[in-house]
Amino acid sequence: MISIDATDLRTFVPAQDFALSLRFYAALGCELEWSDENLALFRLGGSRFYLQNFHVREWAENSMLHLSVRDAAACFRDISGLIADGDFPGARVAPPRQEPYGALVTYVWDPSGVLLHLAQWDAP
Repeated sequence: MISIDATDLRTFVPAQDFALSLRFYAALGCELEWSDENLALFRLGGSRFYLQNFHVREWAENSMLHLSVRDAAACFRDISGLIADGDFPGARVAPPRQEPYGALVTYVWDPSGVLLHLAQWDAP
């Protein structure tokens, strides 16, 4: 077996409307580190991901990001308020749900259909 000796892992997230998705992820608290007209690098906590100005519906609707959060219920309240005014068409959020694997999870769909799992691990 070889050792790749990796120091980082980043995923690519598709965007149907790149400008809208840039605003959405920034509103969620993701820090934009770099961008051009086709790619943006965001930091969230100790992780990074690329937002790509490229969209295939089937890919977007089958893409998921799992994020560990401190308070899934607070995430639900905050994101519900964020998308309630209609500034992020296509975005939606579901109330927190206790999953059998132990996390309390708020599900969020970004404007392109990418599913975010906001998982609280210390939930009762």
